[in-house]
Parts: sequence; C-alpha cells; structure tokens
Amino acid sequence: MSRVRARIEGTVQGVGFRPYVYRLADELGVAGHVLNDSRGVVVEAEAPDQTVEHFLARLALEAPPLASVERVTSEQLEELGERGFSIRESPSGGEPRAAVTPDSATCDDCLAELFDPDDRRFRYPFTNCTNCGPRFTIVRDVPYDRPNTTMAAFEMCTACLAEYRDPADRRFHAQPNACPECGPQVRLAYAGGGAPRDAGARDAIEATARALLDGAIVAVKGIGGFHLACRADDEAAVADLRARKHREDKPFALMAPDVEVVRELVGLKPPELNLLTDRARPIVLARRRPDAPVGDSVAPGSTELGVMLPYSPLHHVLLADAGTTLVMTSGNVSDEPIAFHDDDACERLAEIADVFLLHDRPIETRTDDSVVRHAEGRRMLLRRSRGYVPSAIPLPLDCDRHLLACGAELKNTFAVAKGGSAWVGHHVGDLKNFETLRSFVTGIEHFRRLFAVEPELVAHDLHPEYLSTKHALELDGVRLVGVQHHHAHLAACLAEHGERAPAVGAIFDGTGYGDDGTVWGGELLYGDLEDFERVGLLFPVRMPGGEAAIRQPWRMACAWLAASVEGPPRPPRQLTRQVDERAWEQVSELAASGLASPLTTSAGRLFDAVAALCGLRAVVNYEGQAAVELEAACDLGEQRAYPMPLLDDDGPLVMDARPLVRALVDDLDAGVDAGTIAARFHNALAATTAHGCTLAAERASTDTVVLSGGVFQNRRLLGRTASLLSDGGLRVLTPELLPPNDGGIAYGQLAVAAARVAADGGPDA
Repeated sequence: MSRVRARIEGTVQGVGFRPYVYRLADELGVAGHVLNDSRGVVVEAEAPDQTVEHFLARLALEAPPLASVERVTSEQLEELGERGFSIRESPSGGEPRAAVTPDSATCDDCLAELFDPDDRRFRYPFTNCTNCGPRFTIVRDVPYDRPNTTMAAFEMCTACLAEYRDPADRRFHAQPNACPECGPQVRLAYAGGGAPRDAGARDAIEATARALLDGAIVAVKGIGGFHLACRADDEAAVADLRARKHREDKPFALMAPDVEVVRELVGLKPPELNLLTDRARPIVLARRRPDAPVGDSVAPGSTELGVMLPYSPLHHVLLADAGTTLVMTSGNVSDEPIAFHDDDACERLAEIADVFLLHDRPIETRTDDSVVRHAEGRRMLLRRSRGYVPSAIPLPLDCDRHLLACGAELKNTFAVAKGGSAWVGHHVGDLKNFETLRSFVTGIEHFRRLFAVEPELVAHDLHPEYLSTKHALELDGVRLVGVQHHHAHLAACLAEHGERAPAVGAIFDGTGYGDDGTVWGGELLYGDLEDFERVGLLFPVRMPGGEAAIRQPWRMACAWLAASVEGPPRPPRQLTRQVDERAWEQVSELAASGLASPLTTSAGRLFDAVAALCGLRAVVNYEGQAAVELEAACDLGEQRAYPMPLLDDDGPLVMDARPLVRALVDDLDAGVDAGTIAARFHNALAATTAHGCTLAAERASTDTVVLSGGVFQNRRLLGRTASLLSDGGLRVLTPELLPPNDGGIAYGQLAVAAARVAADGGPDA
C-alpha cells in the first residue's frame, strides 16, 4: 500500500476536474480526497502501489474536455488506512495561482435538455454543467467556488443540490448549477419603462423574438455584456440601428441559428467551420455569398461577413424562436465600452433599443465577442476576448518578477505575468474616453486579484500621450520599462512561438511612436526579446494635419502625390468630386512646408492613400476602413505588380513607393479599374517586403522572419509575402495565440521587460 499527495496545475477549476477525480478513484478503488486550493487541485490517494501509479497516470490523460493539465507532481505520505474517497471544501487563504477558465459554449447534453419539453430545464436560459457555461465572466475570486462567483446569491433548490452532490451526475460540483426554480430569471422591459405588450408569449424570450420579427431593435443581456439585435434581413431595421448607434459603415456581426443557415450567408471552408463550432464560439470572418439574405447595411463595402453561432442557452432559445439570422452587435454607442450592468444599459441604450431582454445574474467582467479569421493555414485572432481569455500564455523566460504591461492606445489589452506565465486581458477597446479608461483600470485590478500579481515592473509604450502610458507613469513603487511599439509587435510574435534568438521582422501598422520621434508604421526590424535595430523602412512622407490624415485618407493621397510627382500635386478625377479644391490646396501646402505634418513611414497610411487615389474611400468612419475596402476591391486574378524598388544606400533599406504611386496614377489616367490597381499595389508591397526581409536576413545570418502588425490582418498581403519568403527558404512566423494588431502589444511588452531584467542579472539588478 502507498499514499501520495498529488498536485495538478493548469486549467483545472470550474471544469469538472474534482468530480472526474472522484469517479476515477471510485472506479479504481482508491481512497482519499480531492479539493481545490489557490494553486489548482490537490489529491491524496491511498491504494496498492500499482493502483496509485495507474491512478496518477490517468489523471491527465483522461481529463474533462475543458481542462488543460500543465503538470502533475506528487510526494509520498504515510499510509492512514483510509476508506472511501471524498470531495473536500476548498481551504481559504494562500496565494491564488489556479487557472481561471474561459466561458464555454453550451454543450450538447445541455442543449438536449434545453429543447426537451419533458425536461425540467426546458427553455431555461441559464442551463449549464461542468462541461459548459459561464466561467470568467462570473468569477470574482479564486478558488473557483460558488461563493466566489456572481451565482453566490442564488441558493440551489433540493433537486439542483442533489445533482451537485451526486458523483455520477455531470453537474457534480458545477458551481453555476441552477434551474427555473432556484436560478436566475429573464425579464422583458420596454424603453421608457412601458410594460411588455405581448401577453400571448410563453415567456420573455418568445416575446423578444416576436418583437424582433416585427422590426424592433432589442438590447439583449448575454454572458459578457449587452448586444444590440435586430433582424439581419430587414434593411430598414438594420439601417435604423446604424443611425441610432452612430455607426456609419463598420460591419455588424451576425448570429445564425445553426451551421446550415451560416452556409447560406458565407462560403464556409472546413477550417472556418472548425473555428465557428469551437467551444469559444467566436465571430468568424468568411467570404460573403452574393445572394446572402441580409440587408445591404449589414456590412457595406465588405466582401466578408462576421458570423457566429449561439453560445449560451438564452441565445439558443432566442434564435430558435426567431427562426432567422439576427444582427448581434456590441451593446454600446460608438467608441464606448459595451454595457454590462442593467441600470447602465437601460440608461445608455435607451435611445437605441426599443426592448430590453434582461436577467438578474450579474456579470462580473464585461467581455466582448472574440473575432477570428482563417489565414495562411491557421487561425488569426483579430480580437481575443470571450472564450479565450483568461487562458495563460507562456513566456519564454521567467525573470522572477511580477509584471504588468499596459498595452497600446487602440484595441487595448493589458497583461500581467509571474512565474513564466502571462495572462493577457480581454479586449478593452480604444482608450479615448473616461468609460474605456475606467474599464481598463478595473480590468487590471481584477487580474491582479485573480492571479495574485503585485507588479514590480510595469511595461508601457513610448508614446507620452497614450492613456495607457500615463497610467503606468502614475504608479508608485514600480520600475518602469518603456518599450518601442513595433519592437513589442516583434517580441510578442517571437515570445508566443517560444523564440529567444533574434529574427528579422516586417512590422506594418497604422501608427507607432518611433525612436526618432516620428510616426513609424512600415518597419523592417532585426532583434530579439531584449533589443532591436531598424534595418529598413517605408519611404517617409508627410502626414498633413497629423491625426486628421487618419480620418481623411485623401490627405495621405495628397502627401504621397506631393512626394512622388513634379510640381504641385493634382487630385485624380476619382477624388475631385469628393474633396473640395481649396481644402486640397491647403493640404498640399501643409505637405510641402511640413507645418503640422509629421513624417511617417506608416504602411497603413500608404493603404489609405491608394484607396483614396482609387476613389474608394476619401474619408473613413472606422479605423482601417480604407485598407479593408482596398483589399476587398482586389481583382483576384491580377498577377502584375507596380514598381517598388528597394533602396540600399548607407543606413537602413528603404522601400520606395514613389514609383508605385506614379505608375498607379498612369493607370488611373488610362482608365484602369480599381480592382486591378488594388491587386497590383498589394503584389508590389508583398514583393518588396519579401525582398527587404530576405536581404536583411542574409546580412544578419538568420533564417527567421516575423510578419506582424495590424496591416498583416490583410490576407492577400500576408499570403503573398509569406509565400515569397517561404519559397526563398526562410521560416515565417506570424501571431497565432494573439492578434497581429495592437491587441498583442501588451504581451510583447511583458516579453521585452522580462528579457531586459534577465539580461541585467535578475530580480536584484
């Protein structure tokens, strides 16, 4: 006989791990107990030697579907002659180190109950078990037990408590377990406080579905916050939602009842189907079918639709009752964070929604839907949030310090780290107003509490005006580590792939504060986690009016023409109807003088210029719109490329787009269509980028190239550049666990800070 104490670490709380251990022990005749503590799960097991060995071996191999076992360690104890096996209460105290689980889509077993008229949970919108349901959005503290969640106020009825205590039941120790008798409830409210008018409906969800079918706009409280919903095939309702939400052009996400309906909307490839049905249930971007039955205002100017499947019982019942695809967009006014408290939603969304579908289970952490697409044979995250957060991401080195990274200004995420593990926060959004900043600060505090991180090092962007940077500078008693924006992009990709050796990186985005005080964004870097050098750049041009040029791409068209042609730049005919002649002349003068016109090497601003020259987009209504529409316009069969030489004089390589602009203008004058021009531009930029990376890699004696930054969300550019590099024998790394855009910056900042501390000699340096 022997007795051991085993510690299991990883994602092992809130996933049915203790019930699984209980059943395994019962099957093998093992005595002892299992419990959650602040670090994970602890098991004491007593049985004959071979049985204990078999028991330990199976712990990780047959773990529940939502579990992820990182390590199992064990130590010998003195035998106690114990009989039977039990699940014990979690001890209080200790440093929290247990993994908190992401929210997970409703499992098949719960779905079967949800739509079974004979089941006591028929149509119950909060059905869950140990294999599915809310986790991160309801947890307040660790260990993950009901008193530490927003379910604490709901006392289980006799039937639910029996399930909770039955080792043979899949709800054994399921912390959010509930039913219609004892759990959260939904209710319907009308804007202005009016009473529900559909007395013939079975319940609030059916009444909501009827309102949607009649053309209403509904605020729906989900798992991580509110959505604004309407019929996707009702153009009047969709256009009305756009007007009320002040969201002119940015595409709306769609929620379809099932996969077959999704196939009517988009051409779904097998990898996209896998993403769509993953337990994270993200929004998946896929190519739109020409005859997709949705209103024109759902995704104007886009060849893709963002689609998702229902991921909570409430969504499943609502979509089944509605029987049609719904717009399901974030419950906010443009640029604000999503609403997640009932009172706040009813106030902020009162001018948008006609009807509110509410429930009384509090949401602890607001969490947007994640957004993904399939590119270059792998998943590309565009927004990492619900379903993925807060899963840990390893760091390739541990500097023995507690770290905080404050991220960037746009698409902000923060991150904390200790012990070689990093936890990147949910999508916060653009830090441009008080509400978003408050969400950023409270999110950091929540992560610090969940993962017991007391920051000693705080990493931040170099831009002095970023609110994230200002937050870092206001913290007391910490060591600050400033990290250049594009170096953070490079480091993030290297770190998630476990790379510590230096590599070449093509880092293309819209805006980043450069080491020389100019606006970077089209950079070839050579570096590792600790440091970098700039080995190449896009030819710099003026950015007339500064940030105004981001909102008005025609300004960048003027700037690139001014840099590329002799004499005063004249707008092509595609732009003359969209831009006032006097305004063009004033901007031309700014570009010539440099007044209020910082230099930029931004690839994002070059995309803006080309889109404007083609007449596709003179003014944008959301970040990246011009680039998205330029990619969408590409003639997929066009293989030619514009000239874009690589200048190799003293100093960094220069990717010179001036000849490209001149050739593009010649094509415009000759009447060449925008689709051909867009394709030739993409082909040129891909070829020159690959050429520059290859030359830089040869000089640095490396075979590894990183492609990252928000511009590489563009599948055509990414695919062509990666293919050219791979054909040349280079190894190409792209972000997979995190977005290539600024949503990955915080993790890169952590990696740089950890590397610099380690290089300085460790925690006492």
